Amino acid sequence: MTRKEKLIKRLLSKPKDFTWEELITLLSGFDFEERKTGKTGGSRRNFVNFSGLVISIHKPHPHNILKRYQIEQVIEILKQEGLL
Repeated sequence: MTRKEKLIKRLLSKPKDFTWEELITLLSGFDFEERKTGKTGGSRRNFVNFSGLVISIHKPHPHNILKRYQIEQVIEILKQEGLL
């Protein structure tokens, strides 16, 4: 099982300790790149893939753990696009 497959399985299990770094690794496996949101973008991060699909999500702080609604949002978008 590849790292990407393991992360997909972990994401779909909706763990309470899914980290920001794991999300970035997973999305980069689907050819997403983080795009800057401007000088005052704050915590909002945009991930864009080659087809122009945008996933916009807040970077968690001060802790590095994603909230459940963020995990569900990412799963829903990836399923809608046929990536999961």
